[in-house]
Amino acid sequence: MSVGTDTDDGAGVVGRAGELSSLGRFCTEEFARLWLIATATYVVGDSVTTLAIVNHSQTVAEGNVAMATAIDAFGEAGLIGLKLVAMLFGIAVSIYATRDHDRMLYYTPPVFLAVVGAFATAYNIRLLIG
Repeated sequence: MSVGTDTDDGAGVVGRAGELSSLGRFCTEEFARLWLIATATYVVGDSVTTLAIVNHSQTVAEGNVAMATAIDAFGEAGLIGLKLVAMLFGIAVSIYATRDHDRMLYYTPPVFLAVVGAFATAYNIRLLIG
């Protein structure tokens, strides 16, 4: 650990001189963008289309057993709760990866959730259309 004064790294993160910032070598703006995309597709897109299916479709039901159980037990809050747990776990993994300087582990959770969310949203829209 080096002794130094606080410095701004240009990305708005203040850290000790000679040390990495709290998010390691990764840009906090990039981190926010990655998780914004994951949130838009996985939480918002998939949740809205899933709720549309659950509440308005007579012929289609939730296919994910964990989601169906959560919705049956807690209603819409169950769906959102499971989505938030997945997001918080992914964010924790990404933050851990910054401290371990593992770029693959850093990018995997938001990219995985964004791809799953985009696919699920598109699939749900297809089911809604008929």
